[in-house]
Amino acid sequence: MREVKLSGKNLLLGIQHLFAMFGATVLVPALTGMNAAVALITAGIGTIIFHLCTKGKVPVFVGSSFAFIAGIQIVMQGDPARIPYVQGGIICAGLVYVALSLIILLIGPERMLKLFPPVVTGPVIVVIGLTLAPSALTNASGNWLISIITLAAVIAVSIFARGYFKLVPILIGITVGYIASILFDLIAHPAEALVSFTPILESSWISPFWRIGDFFTLPKFELSAILTLAPIALVTFMEHVGDITTNGAVVGQDFLKDPGLHRTILGDGLATLAAGLLGGPANTTYGENTGVLAVTRVYNPFVLEIASVFAIALGLFGKVGAILQTIPGPVMGGVSILLFGMIAAVGIRTLAESRLDFSHSRNLIIVALILVVGLGLSGGVSIGGFQISGLFLAVVLGVIGNQLFPEEI
Repeated sequence: MREVKLSGKNLLLGIQHLFAMFGATVLVPALTGMNAAVALITAGIGTIIFHLCTKGKVPVFVGSSFAFIAGIQIVMQGDPARIPYVQGGIICAGLVYVALSLIILLIGPERMLKLFPPVVTGPVIVVIGLTLAPSALTNASGNWLISIITLAAVIAVSIFARGYFKLVPILIGITVGYIASILFDLIAHPAEALVSFTPILESSWISPFWRIGDFFTLPKFELSAILTLAPIALVTFMEHVGDITTNGAVVGQDFLKDPGLHRTILGDGLATLAAGLLGGPANTTYGENTGVLAVTRVYNPFVLEIASVFAIALGLFGKVGAILQTIPGPVMGGVSILLFGMIAAVGIRTLAESRLDFSHSRNLIIVALILVVGLGLSGGVSIGGFQISGLFLAVVLGVIGNQLFPEEI
C-alpha cells in the first residue's frame, strides 16, 4: 500500500488532498480568531507526527478540530491576547489523548474493539457523512450553477477518464469550477464577485514565522482554560474511533488492529500537543480526507505526507496560501457534495457487508438510536457549559446498547 516515490503524479495527488482539507483547516482559526497560517503549519506538522506514530500505514491528514471551536471561543472571550491560554488548554487536551493511548495499550486493544462492532460503526459512519452534508449544501447554495458545474466535472472525470486523469478528479473539478467562477464574474457582473484576488494582493510573500510572539506564540496555563479544553479530548476520542474505522473501511484494512488504536490516538494526541505549543488549534482526523480516498482510491500514505509538506509551505509562503483562499465556496460545495456522500455510502456498505440480521429488534434499535441522535443533534448540545457533539452521544448510545441489549431480541 505504501510507496515512497517523489513523482509528478504523487505531487499532484498530494496537492489535491490538501485542496480538499484546506477549507476546514483554516475555517476553525477564522471562527475563533486564531492564526490561519499557523493552523496550516501545525496541520502539516501534525500529519507528519501522526504518520510517524502509525508507522506510515494510515492514509490520514490531520487538521483543525471543529469540536474545540466552542471551547476556544469561551477561553478567548473575543480577546486575541488570550490565545496563549488557549494553547495551554490544547496542550493538556493532547496529554489526555496520550493518556488514553497508554490505557488502550495496557488493557489491550481487543477489549476496546469489542465495543465497536459493525452494528455500531456502520451507522456511525453514515452519521459522519450526513452530518457534514449541510455544510456542503450551504457552500453550494452560494451559486448553484458553479457548484453543479464543479460536481459534474468531478463525476465525469471519475467515471469516464482514463489513466492518470482518473486519479485527480477533485483537482480537475476544482480547476474547472474556479475557471467557471471567473467567467461568471466577467459575464454576469454580480454585485459581489465569486473570485476575489484581494487576499493575494494583500498577503506577504513570506510569513514572519521567525518572530516568536508575532507569528508563533508561547503557551500559558490557566486552570479554567485547561478545565474547558482538556475534557473535549474525551469527546473527540469517540469521533476518532469513528473516523479511523471509516478510513479503514474505505481502504479495506483494519487500522484499529494494525498499527493499532493506541498508535492512532497517540498520533492525534502528539499532533494536538504540537499545535498547542506553536499556537494552532487542536488537530484531529478528517472526514474530508476519507471522502477523497473513497473518490480517488489512492490509499498511499506517502501522498498524505506530501500534502502535509505543502500545508507547511502554504503557511510559510503567504502568496501561495492566499491563492487557495480565493477558491469560491460554491466550488468547494460542489466537491463536498460528492465527498461527504461517499462517506455515508461507505457506512451503508459496512452494514451490508457485515450481513446484519435486521429481523432482530436489537440491531434495529441500535442503528435507529445512532442515526436519530447523531443526525438530530448534529449541531451539538451544551451540557454543563461543554459543547458535546451529536456524533459523540450517538457513539456512546450505540456502544451501551450493544453491550446491554441481549442477542436474542
